[in-house]
Amino acid sequence: MKRMNNKLGWLFTGPYLIFTIIFFLLPLLWSFWLALTNWNLISPDIKFVGLSNFVATFTSPKIHQAFWVTYKFLIVFVPLAMILSMLVAILVNRLPKFKGLFMVAFFLPYLSSGVVTSLIVKGILSYNGPISTWLRNSFGLDIDWLGSPTSALIVVSLMIAWKMSGYYGLILVSGLNSINTEIYEAAALDGVNNWQKFWKITIPMLYPSLYTVLILAIGVSFGIFTEVYQLTGGGPNGATNTWQMEIYNQAFVNLKSGYASAVALIAAVITFLSIGVLRNLIEKWGHHYGWN
Repeated sequence: MKRMNNKLGWLFTGPYLIFTIIFFLLPLLWSFWLALTNWNLISPDIKFVGLSNFVATFTSPKIHQAFWVTYKFLIVFVPLAMILSMLVAILVNRLPKFKGLFMVAFFLPYLSSGVVTSLIVKGILSYNGPISTWLRNSFGLDIDWLGSPTSALIVVSLMIAWKMSGYYGLILVSGLNSINTEIYEAAALDGVNNWQKFWKITIPMLYPSLYTVLILAIGVSFGIFTEVYQLTGGGPNGATNTWQMEIYNQAFVNLKSGYASAVALIAAVITFLSIGVLRNLIEKWGHHYGWN
């Protein structure tokens, strides 16, 4: 009986193991091998350079800049995503009917192509776009939305936060629905106002959903590429040049695939460690409210 259970176990886990080996383990090993060479993926000549690509990564000013830009996106994007998704969740949760219909409407941007969304936003914010034209004609303001380091980073972060707000909002709506309404009724009898209900009841009780959304948002902030590539190309002056953008430039623009692979491996390790540290901080916040 035990042998039969073992065979069934291997039968069901086999496809997943094969998938993991082919699409994760083998590419990872190949990427590490590539990082030890100067191959450009085109030339037949392959020269092993050892750990020099990794050393160059740690000493490169462009990589240092990409490192800090990635964390700037983390600092700007995650709060924006949390605020927008919370607003979506509260708005939908308070609707008397048609909640599902409105949730689908908010969820649609998440399903849209990042390329298409970026092109639309780029057109809207262009010099002759509706927003720039209105500000220029009405107030005499001429804002270069994607030409300023600060505004470019905020625009990209806000666009991605808007795109993800429907998905994150759906998770938060499920969390809001799980909160017992009797808690709010008891608080109302004690004279608690709406603002106090939100911070003292809703936020602590919503911790499991908030934890999920925060981890997802942090993961997204470390993988931003499409929107940056379409809107700014990493500019101006590298202000939006993330790790992903720098890896692309080194591999396919400068044809330094070995170096790009080293950057990717280091970025993956730092991303993993960063998410782990932030996750522990979020869990400590949850322990403060009694969540284990």
